[in-house]
Amino acid sequence: MLKIRMQGTRKDIHWFRRLMEQDKEIRVLRVSEIFANKGTDKYFRAYAEVEKTEK
Repeated sequence: MLKIRMQGTRKDIHWFRRLMEQDKEIRVLRVSEIFANKGTDKYFRAYAEVEKTEK
């Protein structure tokens, strides 16, 4: 299992989440809510837990 921190605009985070969920080699176990970063109104962060799918 991998734990991934995604950081960027809300749009970027949503885009990357969809990309991971559509990938057939990755199983997304959990994605957190989006959190604000201190000191900026533009960038946010979210966390994901993923694992490689069994073939």
